[in-house]
Amino acid sequence: MSEGPVVVGTDGSAGAARAVLWAAQEAALRHQPLHIVCAVDLDLAERLSAETARRVREAARSLVTEAAAAATERAPDLTVTTEVGREPVADSLLRAASAVPHAGDAAVAIVVGSRGMGGFSALLLGSVALTLAGQARCPVVVVRDTARPSSGVVVVGVRDEGDLGAVRFAGEMARRRKASLRLLSAWTYIQYVGSMAPMADAARGAVEAKAAASTRVLGSVQAEFPDLEVTEEVVRVPSPAGALVAASLRADLVVSGTRRPAHHVGRSLGRVTHAVLQHAHCPVAVVPRG
Repeated sequence: MSEGPVVVGTDGSAGAARAVLWAAQEAALRHQPLHIVCAVDLDLAERLSAETARRVREAARSLVTEAAAAATERAPDLTVTTEVGREPVADSLLRAASAVPHAGDAAVAIVVGSRGMGGFSALLLGSVALTLAGQARCPVVVVRDTARPSSGVVVVGVRDEGDLGAVRFAGEMARRRKASLRLLSAWTYIQYVGSMAPMADAARGAVEAKAAASTRVLGSVQAEFPDLEVTEEVVRVPSPAGALVAASLRADLVVSGTRRPAHHVGRSLGRVTHAVLQHAHCPVAVVPRG
């Protein structure tokens, strides 16, 4: 199966405008189409007068038209389709990503801004971004509100071989951007110290296990991307999330794999992924593990 389109949400906010431009660049780098979605919740629209509901839908169509024009200005050869979703925002994007109209394959990624029109300045991340990151079956990229100079570095957090999918995604992102890839494996001392275990043995075992897992992942990514500059780092820190947030200051993208319990109902994000989404200084890609 070939790759599907990049799906991006827009609501007319400045953050959504940045997300559209980021998604347009990503789609162009992949040589894939871009699909732009603006959601109009019909449950809400039905409580409005017919005239008001019509105006809401017209405004949504104007927003996707404007977003499409901005996307093609950024990438003139890009194929762009648009859609006015009829469900709540997250539901519209999830549905669009699973089966985009007139495109044979599911989306390769969903892109959103970190905060939409409904966000409050005190909230670092909007509810739509959190919901998508916790539920989407494809990678979700959350684009920050402010632009930063390119560093030419993609960072990916590595815990064990279960993160190989996230590392491969990060490798593809770095390859397309002619950037380097940094594998960051961070651990905290307290995680590996049992109540009866000698502290020195626990620390030594933790370092050895992390280093071995990181080395195995490094070998896999070097074999798959032989021309990519890849570095690895295993660090002991007070907070793995803090290490990734600090790394985001010198990165174009931070990639994090997230575990999804098989029978979990509702959103599911690990503490590290949640914290990185909230506090990173650059765009963050959340890649489902497994």
